[in-house]
Amino acid sequence: MKKILVSFAHALQNIRTRFFHTVLSILGIVIGVAALVAILSLIDGMEQYAREQITRTTSLKAVLVQSNPYKVVNEVQVRKSEYDYLDAKRWGAMRSSLSKPAGTYLYWQQNSEISVVSDTGKIGTIVTGTSLPLHPNLTLVHGRVFTEPELQRARGVAVVNQILARQLVGKQPEKSALGRQLRYGGTTLTVIGILADKDAKAGQLLMPITLLPDSALRASPPMGVIEANTVEDVPALKTDVDTWLKANMKGQPDDFVLITNEQRVSQATQGFLLFRLIMGLIVGISVLVGGIGVMNVLLISVTERTVEIGVRKALGAKRRDIMWQFLSESITISTFGSLLGLGLGLLSTLAFIPIVKALTDVSFQVAYTWNTFILIMVIAMLIGVIFGTYPALRAARLDPVEAIRRE
Repeated sequence: MKKILVSFAHALQNIRTRFFHTVLSILGIVIGVAALVAILSLIDGMEQYAREQITRTTSLKAVLVQSNPYKVVNEVQVRKSEYDYLDAKRWGAMRSSLSKPAGTYLYWQQNSEISVVSDTGKIGTIVTGTSLPLHPNLTLVHGRVFTEPELQRARGVAVVNQILARQLVGKQPEKSALGRQLRYGGTTLTVIGILADKDAKAGQLLMPITLLPDSALRASPPMGVIEANTVEDVPALKTDVDTWLKANMKGQPDDFVLITNEQRVSQATQGFLLFRLIMGLIVGISVLVGGIGVMNVLLISVTERTVEIGVRKALGAKRRDIMWQFLSESITISTFGSLLGLGLGLLSTLAFIPIVKALTDVSFQVAYTWNTFILIMVIAMLIGVIFGTYPALRAARLDPVEAIRRE
């Protein structure tokens, strides 16, 4: 350890005596490392932004259970003559088989027309058959939602959003839509609740999914959503659902598709990894040029210090001592250049972010990770070893007598 510290101390002293020459020679490393730090930090920021957007628009804790009524025949997708689908009874059985706590929602949706009882006019709306509980994004503003007994007994009740409520009552207060009777197909429904519109742009009607006949469920199979309490529970819940479907649904193996939004995150991660590798290889050319600069500095140093090397070897220094002296100097020079590049890269990203915010409305932030800093230090060590080996070997192989004669 003492020899190592002495070697690095000598290396720092040699750098200090030829400071400007050393800095000019390692500009390639400084620029290359700065560009690498800036690119990796910006890509990390882009990946973080993409994850936030995916999480904001979709739930990473959801498992979607979707019927697949199609098959591929000779590269053409055709509808199956027979396939399994979920209904309220099967959904309840599946829900009771889950090994982890989770919120569950089964819903069927279709654009259709409804009418007000005693009125011949038609109103276009989105009709949704659903189980309980309702999706947590739905907020009740008036009345109530239907209960579990009403769901099981297929009672003719419905909940509408504010847009549809205003269409039903005209200029009257939207709350007066409560108690109105509607007709959908051959079913009469009584409005018992009104939901907030939020981002809805059309009228929507929710009713117990048990009111729908099997023919409607088969023609347009409902989708099930299982919302885990934590992201870590998603694989276990997906396995539970897959096991239950194989044990209880006797149709074809591909009648159901299980979808998780982890796939989107995985795809985005793979895309950014590919982008990171490509940009890293491009910027690596500058780092390679910097390594050649380090080799140049050391070769000049070997030439200038030939007599010193000869004297040291004449006094008993071994080859490995001379080799380690120049390798430590190479590692020190490359580390010095990498640290300068790291600082320059951090400053450049801090200057770049305000420009991005000024030109776009994206709330983008650069991300600094330990992986970036560790990578820079590894690069510094590799450059020092790879490009310092030849000058170190050349110095170690010098004949002491011939080296001293050059004075």
